[in-house]
Amino acid sequence: MNAIVERFKCFTYQLPVKIIDPESPEFRQIEESLLRIEEHIMADITYIYSSTRLPFKECPDYERIKKAPSDEKLAFICYIISKANSYKPPHEYHFSSQELKRYYVLIHLLDSLMRTRIDFPSGFSFNYFFHYLYHFDDVAKEKFSITDRPFVALVMLIEKHIKRCGLDAKEAQDLMMIIQHEDIRREIGGSDAHSQGEAVGKAAKKLQRLIMDSEGNDSAEILPYEFGSGVAGRIFADELDTLPEEQRNLWYLYFHHIATASGGKPAQKFLTSANTLIDNISITEFKRRTNTWLSALAQLKVEEKNTVFKLANGKDYSYRTYEFIESHSFNLLKGMLWSLSRFHDNQTLKNIALLTEKCFQKVPEQGPAAASVGNAGIYTLAQSKGLEGISHLSRLKLRIRQNNTQKLIQKYIEEQAAKQGITPAQIEEIAAPDFALVNGERTEMFDDYRLVLRHTGVGAAELQWYKPDDNPQKSVPAFVKNSAKHSAKLKKLRDLVKQVKQASTSQRDRIDRLYLEQMSWTPESFSKHYLNHGLVSLIARKLIWNLDGQPALYNNDQWQDVHGKPVALDTVETITFWHPLDSNADQVLAWRDRLDQLEIRQPIKQAYREIYILTDAEINTRVYSNRMAAHILKQHQFNSLAALRGWKYSLLGAYDDGRDGEIARKQLPAYNMQAQFWINEILDDNDSFNDVGIWYYVATDQLRFVDANDEPIAMVDIPPLVLSEVMRDLDLFVGVASVGNDPEWQDGGPDARPAYRDYWHSYSFGDLTEVAKTRKTVLERLLPRLKIRDKAVIEGKFLFVTGTRHTYKIHIGSGNILIAPNDRYLCIVPGRGKDKKVEQVFLPFEGDHGLSIVLSKAFMLAEDNKITDETILSQL
Repeated sequence: MNAIVERFKCFTYQLPVKIIDPESPEFRQIEESLLRIEEHIMADITYIYSSTRLPFKECPDYERIKKAPSDEKLAFICYIISKANSYKPPHEYHFSSQELKRYYVLIHLLDSLMRTRIDFPSGFSFNYFFHYLYHFDDVAKEKFSITDRPFVALVMLIEKHIKRCGLDAKEAQDLMMIIQHEDIRREIGGSDAHSQGEAVGKAAKKLQRLIMDSEGNDSAEILPYEFGSGVAGRIFADELDTLPEEQRNLWYLYFHHIATASGGKPAQKFLTSANTLIDNISITEFKRRTNTWLSALAQLKVEEKNTVFKLANGKDYSYRTYEFIESHSFNLLKGMLWSLSRFHDNQTLKNIALLTEKCFQKVPEQGPAAASVGNAGIYTLAQSKGLEGISHLSRLKLRIRQNNTQKLIQKYIEEQAAKQGITPAQIEEIAAPDFALVNGERTEMFDDYRLVLRHTGVGAAELQWYKPDDNPQKSVPAFVKNSAKHSAKLKKLRDLVKQVKQASTSQRDRIDRLYLEQMSWTPESFSKHYLNHGLVSLIARKLIWNLDGQPALYNNDQWQDVHGKPVALDTVETITFWHPLDSNADQVLAWRDRLDQLEIRQPIKQAYREIYILTDAEINTRVYSNRMAAHILKQHQFNSLAALRGWKYSLLGAYDDGRDGEIARKQLPAYNMQAQFWINEILDDNDSFNDVGIWYYVATDQLRFVDANDEPIAMVDIPPLVLSEVMRDLDLFVGVASVGNDPEWQDGGPDARPAYRDYWHSYSFGDLTEVAKTRKTVLERLLPRLKIRDKAVIEGKFLFVTGTRHTYKIHIGSGNILIAPNDRYLCIVPGRGKDKKVEQVFLPFEGDHGLSIVLSKAFMLAEDNKITDETILSQL
């Protein structure tokens, strides 16, 4: 106790605060008050951690001190610091230790009191207070980490003091000494090796700004912005280091400001200040550098890092982390993206969209790589003038799988649609970019040479050079390579090729979703947004449309019916998207024949689209369907597919809120209803969950439809098109995510569960689903044209292939294989690359990966004498 008293005396005598004689009754009152507070808190709490919230407000002594005059309160705080600095950490930590609990009570009490109002006397040295708070002045004693004491509360005290009293030059210099302390500079820099907490780093940067913005700071002195050791910081710092001091200082002011970004949206004051700082830099300079930075950040890869350190017992402990953008730069980037909301040019919006997508890349055991930065990008795209920002959001909605983010994007799209007085589906349609393509092409001149950008298919585009005599040239002309102007132009066109590829895939997926939107067009509107749209036309012209109810295909620059006869457009009033339900079976077959004859490969499955009709069982169950129930799915794969198809689902975990099931939901606003697919946990003794407790596998249950009041709707009242399309989604989920598709699950998966083994066999070689039935229909048409036609035949649910060694039975649904005649299982895991033989086969539609797997296995097994893979040969 004597040591504590001595420290208190030494400390208070060097500050202009009320001096209390340690022998006085007033000092004893301080001691007794602190003792009562400690006993009150420790009486009811078994464990106290650094993050524990303590109930000081329930303690009368705390409430009295909280309301006490500033000099008395400050003296009490000084005594707490003196006592805390006498704490000696034990050799072995245990959170029930009385000494450790008492220490944490002191630190929490200190933090709480430092967040109350204190009027500091004139001449008070915050730097000296800071040094004593952390025991920095006693070289013989152990120093405390910045996060061990309430540095954030100290900065809040300083901020309140400056707002009340201002800051003169002497006080500013006093505070600068805190900023210049090596521990604080390390926190400002956010060094990955030494940083103890983001909150401290943010508080230190706030203190920097308080000093810089104060009247006491020399206006000629601009504090450099400390970027830290992360990759984003290096990108910024390396470029700023090359600038003249005057220009560099303007950027420092900008970075100091945007680092204050907080919350979900920027305040107008934040944007106004940012605009002024940008104008000081110059708009041209600002846009050039920020676009360079955004592009560089968007190209960063999420890198895996393994760390190994020795435990006290001498054993090595290793763990894995993933690095993208350092977290202490998130606010900085968020502020930068917000400040870009005043710009609406193509280059800026494109780079924002690319970085936004990168920020939502999933990092194992973490989630999105930088969600707060990505959300700022989404906000900025939504604020852009015109519809280019909405076009990017429409694409991102399909690329980003996180439910909350999809919901946010949809919210912004709906807001823009409401401003235009149209539906969200319509605004996404209007916002589709055409990239100045005409009939899928765009020509740029390079002196006498032409470079043609050609949209060749969904997700495909190319550049083709033409000489002055119009003959094609494979390589880039030499004069283009040697010209900085031409090279820059070529770089932009190559970048445009990437954008065309991405946008065409997004537009394909958007059109596939039109079936549930109940949309129709006038001929003029359809021509503008589909038939003659620079990008979308390549997709639209391969699809069938209803012209006042009559199915027609645009071919050879005219509308034609199923027989190839022209269809007059003069009297047509309404165009809709054709669905097989719009025609009878014979008409659908006729359209398939017509498309095969024209060798049109549809970008989406339309003529061969599966139809799901209401069954008697569903009429009997009345408000639900069990058609897709009792399947075992890989949960993460199902979650990704659900997000892609517009369903909202939350992953089920072993340590969640006690739920044993979840509902995947799909909103159907055009019909004022919601589809619900019920999902259940699979509880067993094998702990089938990952490191964060998420189940690997789940079981499917019933499908329901509910109205706006969450009341169930009878299955007979569901429009046939809605039922068919929703059921098709569920069939897709099962067809792709079912463990029955995995050839390595023959024995019941990783833990050889009997129940899983039974399910695997029943699914792998069971009845064909609607998707598999369509696949069988396609195979029946394709087989006569294939080289293996004499070695392959379809019987029931199998494609039989006769090789030189055996006859094989490939299940058309799962793609799994049995060797005849005794049905011995053959495990062949599909490769990730494309099969050249399959690529040469004309398929009537895109997107059925299962069909490609069946064909690839058939080609391989028909020539089983050429198989060299030892894993396969050992089974033959």
